[in-house]
Amino acid sequence: MTLSRADLGVWLINLPRATARRQRMEAQLARMDLGYSVFDGVDGKARKDELVKLMDLPAFERNLGRKVLWGGIGCYTSHLGVWREFLASGKPVALIMEDDVVFHDDFLAAVDLALANDHAWDMLKLNRIRAKLPICQGRLGPYRVNAYLGSATGTGTYLIHRATVEKLLPAMIPITRATDHEINRFFRHDFRLFGLEPFPSHVDDGGESLITGTGFGDVAKFKWYRRLPHYRLKAANYFRRGWWLAKKGFLIPRCDRDLSLEIEE
Repeated sequence: MTLSRADLGVWLINLPRATARRQRMEAQLARMDLGYSVFDGVDGKARKDELVKLMDLPAFERNLGRKVLWGGIGCYTSHLGVWREFLASGKPVALIMEDDVVFHDDFLAAVDLALANDHAWDMLKLNRIRAKLPICQGRLGPYRVNAYLGSATGTGTYLIHRATVEKLLPAMIPITRATDHEINRFFRHDFRLFGLEPFPSHVDDGGESLITGTGFGDVAKFKWYRRLPHYRLKAANYFRRGWWLAKKGFLIPRCDRDLSLEIEE
């Protein structure tokens, strides 16, 4: 299926109290003339008692090697809420943005190119926190479409298909990881998590994260010996990602491919 912006649902996740962030995003989106809906983000710190019921707290702390950041759980459930709105909208694909994104001049051109070649991805990251050990699957114009053997984290801006959301949503509760860590288990959920590089946007929170605090000051990591399960999991995930990528034929770089010439079977 070849898609265009007319097929796209666009959502901006913003905490109602984060008014300065919303104003910055509104100014950028107005300049691009990109229509969107605002999703009121879940304030994890204010709704801790409610959100803890959605969690496997011991598993979360074991997997992450730190105490829970309740702002992060609010972010997690905000993405789930947007996905539900997306499914209800009837749109085939969504562009989802957090409120600390900086769009580059080529952002809309990159989105249009990705939509016109949506056969090449299931979820496509348009920026990142980490994007380790990229494996080029082919090219779309000036961009590389990359899979990742290493961790691919960050949910600042991404495109996602309806079928991918339908696959992910039932598997996201109970919460046992941060949002992007769960999504990064593409080997378990069986979908193509790729990135479009060079990324046409980046994240800039000015060092004042609503999740990790100023300069990551709210992050409370456990002592090294309590983090051993976390380290084991990180190492195991390299093998799991590699095995899945190998099975799917994504482990060998193929940057010579022009993905725009391929037709979905």
